[in-house]
Amino acid sequence: MTRFPSRRTFIGSATAAALVSRLARGDDGRPPVTRPRATAFDARVEPVWEERIVVTCGPEGSDIVGSGSRPIQAAIDMVAAQGGGTVRLGPGRHELRAALRLRSGVRLEGSGAETVLMKIPCHESLLAEDSDWYDREITLAPGHGFRVGDSICLRATNPHDGGPLVFKRVLVARSGDRFKLDRALRENVWSSGKPVVQALFPLLWGEEIEHVAVADLHLDGDRNNNPELDGNHAGCIFLQDCRDVAIRGVEARSNHGDGISFQICHDVTVEGCTSRDHSGLGLHPGSGSQRPLMRGNTLSGNAIGIFFCWGVKYGLAEDNDCTGNGVGISIGHRDTDNVVRGNRIARSGTAGILFRPERGPSFCGHRNRIEGNTISETGADEAAAIDVQGGTEEVAILDNTITESRGPARRVGIRLGAETKAIRLDGNTITGVATPVERLP
Repeated sequence: MTRFPSRRTFIGSATAAALVSRLARGDDGRPPVTRPRATAFDARVEPVWEERIVVTCGPEGSDIVGSGSRPIQAAIDMVAAQGGGTVRLGPGRHELRAALRLRSGVRLEGSGAETVLMKIPCHESLLAEDSDWYDREITLAPGHGFRVGDSICLRATNPHDGGPLVFKRVLVARSGDRFKLDRALRENVWSSGKPVVQALFPLLWGEEIEHVAVADLHLDGDRNNNPELDGNHAGCIFLQDCRDVAIRGVEARSNHGDGISFQICHDVTVEGCTSRDHSGLGLHPGSGSQRPLMRGNTLSGNAIGIFFCWGVKYGLAEDNDCTGNGVGISIGHRDTDNVVRGNRIARSGTAGILFRPERGPSFCGHRNRIEGNTISETGADEAAAIDVQGGTEEVAILDNTITESRGPARRVGIRLGAETKAIRLDGNTITGVATPVERLP
C-alpha cells in the first residue's frame, strides 16, 4: 500500500503553506507575510499547524464506534465543527446507505485495502402521489424499503418539456410512506413523468467545499447490483463546485458510472489512485475545472481512462497507467492548454489518445501538449493510436512512442483530421503499424 504524508501535508503544506508562500513573496507590492498568525475571519493566511484534531471511527476501539454511513458522517461533521482535522477510519467494511458528505478542512483517511466503503444494492420505488416544485416531501409506494437517513436519486421526465429530471436528496423524516427531503424539489414531479426513487448516490460527495483530502480508502460501487448514474451526478467520488482537493492512495472500483468525477472543481489533485472496472470514466475532470493534476494513477477496464470533459484548462495528466479502456485519454470541448505527458496507454479499444471532433473548430481542444507517452496495441484493424479529429488546432505531439505487435493491418500511428490545423509532430517513434502518420484529405 502506498502511504502519503498525512494531515500535515494536506491541511498544512499543501494548502495553508501554499497560500502563505504566495503572500510571503509580496508579489503584488504589499509587504510580505513573514510571521503568519491565526486571526479572526482571516482565511487567507494562517500558520502551518503541526497538529490538528483527529477523530477515529471504526467497528471497535475508536472514538466513534460503529459501521456504515451514520458514524462516519458524525465523525466528519464533528471534525468540521472543530475547524478541520482528520477522520481516521480503521480496518473494516462499511456498507453505505447514504453518501458521505465531505466538509471543508476535513481529511478522510483509511487503512488502505483494509478499509472498504461499499454501496448497498439498489432498490427502488414509484411515487404514490404527485409532488409539486415547491414541495419538500414525497410519498412512496408501499413496500419500498427506504429509511430515514437514506440517500436517494429521484428520476423522472419533465411533465412540461419532456426532458430528464434527476434529483439527489436525503430522506430526513417520515410518517408511514411519506418522507421529508433535506431540500425542496424545485421541479414538478408528477405521475405523468413516470417518477422513480432509487437508492443511488456517490459514496463520497463534496459540494461547495475547499481544503479537503481523501486518502487510503477502497471504494466499491457494486456495479452488478446498481443501475447507471452518470458522472454528472455521481461516482465513487463526486465533487461539484469545490477547490483545493487532494485524493491520494484511493482505489475506486466497479461503479455503474464513473470512478472519480469532479465538476467545476479547481486545483484537484488525484495521485497514486486506482480507478477500475467502471461502466463510465476512470477519472472525469469535468466542466470548467481548472488546473487538475492527475499523476501516477492506474486506470483500467473503464469506458474511458481519463476524460477531459468541457472547458478543462491548464491541467496535467502525467505518469498514469491506462490499460484496457475503451479510450485511454479523451480531450474535447474547449479543453485547452493542458499537458498529457509520460503516460503508458495500452490495449485501448478504439484510440489511445483521442481529440474529439465536437461541434466545430471553436469548440475543440486547442493548444494541448502530448509528450513522451507510450501507446501500444491500440484498437481494431483501422484504429489510430493518436486520433486528432475535428477542427483541433495548435496541438504539439512530441517524443511519443507508438508500438504495435499484433501486425500492421490498416492501423495508424497518428491520424490528423482534414480540418485540423497547426499540429506539430516531432520526435515521435512509431513502429508496427501500416501508416505512421495519416493526414485525411
